[in-house]
Amino acid sequence: MLGGCATQTLALRREAPAGLARSVELSDVPFFAQTEHHCGPAALATVLRHAGFDASPEALAQPLYLPGRTGTLQVEMLAGARRQGAVATRIPPTLAAALQEVQAGHPVLVLQNLGLSWAPLWHYAVMMGYALDGGDVLLRSGITEREALPMSTFEHTWLRAGAWGFVALAPGQWPATAQENAVVEAAVGFERVATPRDAVAVYRSGLQRFPDNLSLAMGLGNSLYASGDRRAAAAVFEAAAQRHASAPAWINLASTRLELGEPEAALQAAQQAVARHDATWAARAAEMLDEVQRQRAAPR
Repeated sequence: MLGGCATQTLALRREAPAGLARSVELSDVPFFAQTEHHCGPAALATVLRHAGFDASPEALAQPLYLPGRTGTLQVEMLAGARRQGAVATRIPPTLAAALQEVQAGHPVLVLQNLGLSWAPLWHYAVMMGYALDGGDVLLRSGITEREALPMSTFEHTWLRAGAWGFVALAPGQWPATAQENAVVEAAVGFERVATPRDAVAVYRSGLQRFPDNLSLAMGLGNSLYASGDRRAAAAVFEAAAQRHASAPAWINLASTRLELGEPEAALQAAQQAVARHDATWAARAAEMLDEVQRQRAAPR
């Protein structure tokens, strides 16, 4: 029933990416046998426990499981990992990326369609090994602790589910293959449920990996501000404003400088925000400039 060619499997077995080992098995990945319709909680508990978080399928089941769908949506899997304190990051939708993560010591939570495109049977599993020469991937799956699935079969079932997979790690760590947009998505999603201090660690590590990303810089500045470190936040906003000529960064800098009791520096920042002529932020920049000027003119 699995028609078509497993092109990625064929390419990988012929010529693997440079540095990719021919076989890897993460034997220390825990195993939780799923109960009916609870492959999501079991798979999520697997990757969370491996990352050092105290998680169990029983504790995860209630917030994750949707009875009307007899399963768990992908967005809830990501949110569930983040609620436990992990950073859940999507990996690139390629088999090579999944194998590289396993080689890096990161089990990959994957979604498979074990049915047909017009009659799907969704299933979450955890890839924790592979053997290129034997042509298998190794999974913690369902009630099977070590499922050796032909790589070509896995490719088909994974692609039919959109090649969706993620890695869950402690704050400050990132998947080996994580792309810039995925890091931004993961950091923003993590910030929504994390303490400001933990969010700072995630944004700071993201910026170390992608230093030219404005979203990560703004996230770091906002998280520092939320943590109470206004001075550090101002430094981050100023660096982002100068590096990216960013109106929102200048606006945040002006507001923070004003709170720090630095009206002249706040005025310069607000003027820079207005000078950007950014249509999206023009009204807010003008408001910020008016606010700074009012406070400067107020009697002391």
